[in-house]
Amino acid sequence: MIDIFDNFYAGKRVLVTGHTGFKGSWLAIWLHCLGAQVVGVGLDPESERDNFVLSGIGRKIKADIRADIRDGEKMKEIFRTYRPEIVFHLAAQPLVRLSYEIPVETYQTNVMGTVHIMEAIRATESVRVGVMITTDKCYENKELLTGYKEDDPFGGYDPYSSSKGACEIAIQSWRRSFFNPADYGRKHQMSLASVRAGNVIGGGDWAKDRIVPDCIRALEDGRPVEIRSPKSIRPWEHVLEPLNGYLLLAKKMWEHPTEYCEGWNFGPEQESVTTVWEVASLIVDSYGNGSLKDVSSPGALHEAQLLLLDITKAKTRLGWKPCLDVGRCARLTADWYKHYREQDVFSLCVREIESFLGK
Repeated sequence: MIDIFDNFYAGKRVLVTGHTGFKGSWLAIWLHCLGAQVVGVGLDPESERDNFVLSGIGRKIKADIRADIRDGEKMKEIFRTYRPEIVFHLAAQPLVRLSYEIPVETYQTNVMGTVHIMEAIRATESVRVGVMITTDKCYENKELLTGYKEDDPFGGYDPYSSSKGACEIAIQSWRRSFFNPADYGRKHQMSLASVRAGNVIGGGDWAKDRIVPDCIRALEDGRPVEIRSPKSIRPWEHVLEPLNGYLLLAKKMWEHPTEYCEGWNFGPEQESVTTVWEVASLIVDSYGNGSLKDVSSPGALHEAQLLLLDITKAKTRLGWKPCLDVGRCARLTADWYKHYREQDVFSLCVREIESFLGK
């Protein structure tokens, strides 16, 4: 595999929380291919068709651990045992609609879980870099036509979004209180950042109430794809786009620990900001068959109609930029679902990473 990180991750001890999830499994695969010693900490995967299960990445990495990030002492024990050097924290309750059903658990997982990971980092001298993954929904969304910048206010209408806004405030506090860049080299050796991605799609996601899994389930069953919010506008990107940003950022933080420890947006270019209906149409076209059905309801639970990210900072300061437009994003996503039944899924994922890197 092409290594665009100049062998940086080879031999590094890297801990990934949420490695059994959609984004986490892709990150674990990529890190493994880069030669990192990957320790994964997460709950059981949601289904036997998840990318984590089908790829078999749990059997390839250094350690595949089942643990709940709400258990702070367990997190510290795992960190003491494996002494990670770099931490990517992805574990979360990631669904807006589910957060209406389990708001307390959403806060316990997303806010206190993040605090427990930061406390485990604080108690483990080996950790040099911590990349905390939140979401574009962490911002106080006024549904403006301009993208949100990293220093815009945090907030959130629904329990999920507001929990992620609270995460960002906690990360900011821990960075100022315990990992202040002004104290680097005297009081600590840590660089802590938070990252916010757009609406991420890709192969191996089967979560409920997400557009791509909803599309694929309907297509496999021969049903029309039901679209709840056809006019909602989102910044769509393939899962490998933000992961590329996270990996690049961690490398920069390692090399320049006081210069990059802040918040970062990793979203698509403006032309990939489009409606749910358009993305579903692209998935159906790339998959090769199927139809869409508008099932929007005026009494549905609130979900933002418009959310945009400003990615100028990542482009200018990190040298990162998205590689795929929304059409290529949909085609690469559909490719996984078209082939996962008959191909070795780990090899399929590696091939897709290589295809992405070729862009």
